[in-house]
Amino acid sequence: MQTMAVQIQDNYIQQFISYVNDHSENITITKDKNLEHDPYFYDRQRELHQIKNDIDSGKIQMIENDDFWNDIDNFVETLQK
Repeated sequence: MQTMAVQIQDNYIQQFISYVNDHSENITITKDKNLEHDPYFYDRQRELHQIKNDIDSGKIQMIENDDFWNDIDNFVETLQK
């Protein structure tokens, strides 16, 4: 069995549901709660995992919290001049 995301035009939803009902022995529909809250959940998850892997491998470097806030403070000071 394969899992897919399907986008259905609003004006076609009833026909789609009828099709699924007619072929219910081969099709199962479940709602993905992650996608209900954030339609880009899996894209964001994939991106975060890639960032973590890049940090772990040394490909990119994380900025320390104190360094980050010092940079922000310096930037704000330059804007106020």
